[in-house]
Amino acid sequence: MTIYTFATRLLLAFICGGIIGIERQIRQKNAGLRTNTLVALGSAAFILLSVCLTGTTGDPGRIASQIVTGVGFLGGGLILKDGFSVRGLNTAATIWCSASVGTFAGLGLTYQALIMVGFVIATHCLFRPLGFTIGKYFTSKEDNTNIYYSFRIRCKAQIENHIRVMMLNTISIDPHLQLRSLKSCDDDDPAYSFIKAEIFSTGKHDIVIEKLAAKLTIEYGVTQVNWEINGHCEE
Repeated sequence: MTIYTFATRLLLAFICGGIIGIERQIRQKNAGLRTNTLVALGSAAFILLSVCLTGTTGDPGRIASQIVTGVGFLGGGLILKDGFSVRGLNTAATIWCSASVGTFAGLGLTYQALIMVGFVIATHCLFRPLGFTIGKYFTSKEDNTNIYYSFRIRCKAQIENHIRVMMLNTISIDPHLQLRSLKSCDDDDPAYSFIKAEIFSTGKHDIVIEKLAAKLTIEYGVTQVNWEINGHCEE
């Protein structure tokens, strides 16, 4: 393999990985421009290494299979569990696709690499709004239950206002939740306060409520957080 061919294939991987990375960077994802470019470059470099060492007698497919395994570990590090939800799956899958683009580039399959880039970009740009639309449609069709949640929080008296403001701010940014009542009492112990809240929810949003409870639990001075469903009604 000539140095020109080597450099050209690496340049192809650099450009293709950069295109995918730019789209990811625009959306402010964890794996953005540099990560996707480096994954594509690295995959291409390993394929080129195999070709340089073995020439026409080797099997680049063996290196390609190891790239798939190695990138799988890299993608696993991007997947994070946040409460009841999992984040990073889409980013990990994108890294995997960038590796395949680099593999195509390393083998000199220019058109295949470019086609793969096109499909990756199309998946992000077209299926993202489509996924939101489908999710919103089926949520509105299947979840017509109004839920009444009740919160009971025990905290130190000096942070009572902070906790109340925190609850108000969290609930106000969620269009599905509405605060119906917010009361405080000391239960004959002036050092501690009990905050009681009634929250109305359009649809069942237990995960959101549990995240709010978890957020309150880790606040300094909060000793108890409980929530329950007080009632519901069908639309």
